[in-house]
Amino acid sequence: MAKQNCRSKISSIFSDGFLFAGASIVALLVIWAFWSFMSTSPNADPSFLTTSADQNSALKTQVDPVSLGFNLRYDPPDPTFYDDPDLSYTMEKPIKKWDEKRRQWLNLHPSFIPGAEERILMVSGSQSTPCKNPIGDHLLLRFFKNKVDYCRIHGYDIFYNNVLLQPKMWSFWAKMPAIKAAMIAHPETEWIWWVDSDAAFTDMDFKLPLDRYKDHNFVLHGWEKLLYEQQSWTSINAGVFLIRNCQWSMDLMETWAKMGPQSPEYDKWGEILHTTFKDKIFQESDDQSGLAYLLLKEKEKWGNKIYVEGGYYFEGYWVEIVGTYDNITDRYLAIEKSEGRLRRRHAERVSESYASVWEEHLKEAGYGRYSWRRPFITHFTGCQPCSGDHNQMYSGETCFDAMQKALNFADNQVLRKYGYMHKDLLDSSSVFPVPFNFPA
Repeated sequence: MAKQNCRSKISSIFSDGFLFAGASIVALLVIWAFWSFMSTSPNADPSFLTTSADQNSALKTQVDPVSLGFNLRYDPPDPTFYDDPDLSYTMEKPIKKWDEKRRQWLNLHPSFIPGAEERILMVSGSQSTPCKNPIGDHLLLRFFKNKVDYCRIHGYDIFYNNVLLQPKMWSFWAKMPAIKAAMIAHPETEWIWWVDSDAAFTDMDFKLPLDRYKDHNFVLHGWEKLLYEQQSWTSINAGVFLIRNCQWSMDLMETWAKMGPQSPEYDKWGEILHTTFKDKIFQESDDQSGLAYLLLKEKEKWGNKIYVEGGYYFEGYWVEIVGTYDNITDRYLAIEKSEGRLRRRHAERVSESYASVWEEHLKEAGYGRYSWRRPFITHFTGCQPCSGDHNQMYSGETCFDAMQKALNFADNQVLRKYGYMHKDLLDSSSVFPVPFNFPA
């Protein structure tokens, strides 16, 4: 018993000793932390401790939780459209009151509201099986990297799909199920930006002029005169488009999809489109002709909300673009030689801040064909990088060289931020370190 009491007493004293020592250490740490905070080192900036009202306001903005980003860990238990068992992501079942459902979701997730009006999700995709072309998968990877680079620079999200969400909606029709699913999966996003897998961003600084499209729900490249006067199915290009995440767009896709291969009206629409557009040599119903038909025949219902962009290369035909890269490169280098602000090294995160400086020197460059401004998107229509079944108008070698040149032209704009560049646009594997103050 005595030993037990002794052991208990010793243990108690030992514990008390640790508690006393621990309390002393904590007290010392508090005093040290307080002293460190109140005193500044010889190299410290004392203005950090005393800020003006303007500085306080700026600091508050900087540390505001909403401005720091989305609250990804907050999803309240309140029911939303996701809890509706009748909700379907498929093309077969329409969605109604989508604007109301999106609005309700945003109200329940307020951290996503700031900036929602200009938020963009890029969507692209390719087939689920390996490419028939031996270098096809490599090319698709490079095209994908190009899109990822552009999205990273401008803070956009990207969704790349490589499965047929509707097995009967193959080829160019496969984009529609992916776009609808993306709209439902991303109610925080205002715009879905479809970009074909064979389209490359070749001006990494340019951003979509969203203010121009504020009264529209759909944007694509084309020529209205060619559409309404000549009724050509090539008057628009449906390989790159911007579509607003709203009920109007859901209704448009529902109507548009009725022309697709999953529809019992598919053959009928093939005949209608072939008859409507005299320059359409094949009778198959395709997405581009279908959209052109809706613009032409149902303009009041759809056309007034569709912006046919012809003011710049929203997407541009590669044949008329690739040959201009060398001249464009020389013109841009000449500008950099005379403009020190553009030669300054900077973090990739702040690349957008230099776009306005470039614009000061590009006022006379023009846009589109015959311009010496970097083309926004170079689209390799007809090259078929995955299958290799290119248009017989040009050879596979021509397509490959052109794609390589475009991708390296774009890659130079990215690698420059990392201190390297390709010396030869036809040499994808070799780079050189960019010297300080280049190219002066």
